Amino acid sequence: MNSKMTYKNAGVDLLKVRDAHKRIGRLIASTFNLRKGRFGQLLNEYGHYAALLEISESSAIALHADGVGTKVLIAQMLDKYDTVGVDCVAMNVNDLVCCGAEPVALIDYIALESSNSFLAEELVKGLVKGARRSGVAVVGGETAIMPDVIKGVKPGFGFDLSALSLGVVEKKNIILGDGVKPGDVVIGLPSSGPHSNGYTLIRRVLEANKISLDSKPLGGSKTLGEILLTPTRIYVKEVLKLVENRLVSGLAHITGGAFTKLMRLTKGRLGFQLKMPKPPEIFTLLQRLGNIDGYEMYKTFNMGIGFCIITPPENESEVLRLCRSPGLKPVVLGRVIEERKVKVEAYTGEVFSY
Repeated sequence: MNSKMTYKNAGVDLLKVRDAHKRIGRLIASTFNLRKGRFGQLLNEYGHYAALLEISESSAIALHADGVGTKVLIAQMLDKYDTVGVDCVAMNVNDLVCCGAEPVALIDYIALESSNSFLAEELVKGLVKGARRSGVAVVGGETAIMPDVIKGVKPGFGFDLSALSLGVVEKKNIILGDGVKPGDVVIGLPSSGPHSNGYTLIRRVLEANKISLDSKPLGGSKTLGEILLTPTRIYVKEVLKLVENRLVSGLAHITGGAFTKLMRLTKGRLGFQLKMPKPPEIFTLLQRLGNIDGYEMYKTFNMGIGFCIITPPENESEVLRLCRSPGLKPVVLGRVIEERKVKVEAYTGEVFSY
């Protein structure tokens, strides 16, 4: 390809998304005072990873809702539906733990193009897998049949999948980023691939290059489709150990908007300087096929880092020790800086500021 591909020209304009979030925030903020001084009053502002509601002098609940996004289309193209439920759980529980909360329960919402017992059961199989990995109970859900709204790539198999999740946290363990200071260390936990973000751009790249999901452009035994359908990694167990030991000042799940997500921890008062390791091959393949520039890649994709932990320098070695496990090797990415930007140095030496 000669022309550069971007998330915007693929159909997702992040600036417009942020503008929509601001407008939504202004509207819903008018409801926050409805619980002030009463059971369930809000403890944080709109725009963090989850809403925290006080339920006693010492504890709070965390609420979050999320879905799988257009990764569901990859599942439909491959006619494989038992993994995206893991993504749905992951996108919820990984956000809950960013506030220090332990995920407790999840309620799913499945929208189907038509009544399809096989599809519904396969989707729930994935939810159960994710629930077991994160320790949450799937306590119920809703199934809606909407043939005029949901259209899939395979007749009768169109669907969307999302969930509402609940967590609990002792107020003393709430982490919102208020304690993040210049010089704090940023530690990254590896992702399992693109997770559940940027798939609109991924599909446009594949379509433009006529790349089959059954092909093996990276070699090895896995097809491109299998690589792209790899579920989002769940970080709950590792992160909760850090929270329980009071080792962190900020936590960030790297999803849509990638490393700009770090700025929500400091509300723009501080920035971050990161030096990124070489990303997994799937990202370099997408970049080459789509002629995507580095700035766009690190703004759209996790580039191999799915979660970031902010910790004071004296806790660095203990955080690395507690997060290290088979298949999960944490890496020191950089530090918190006073300049109000996220500066990313790619493995190529290029530097991008957001």
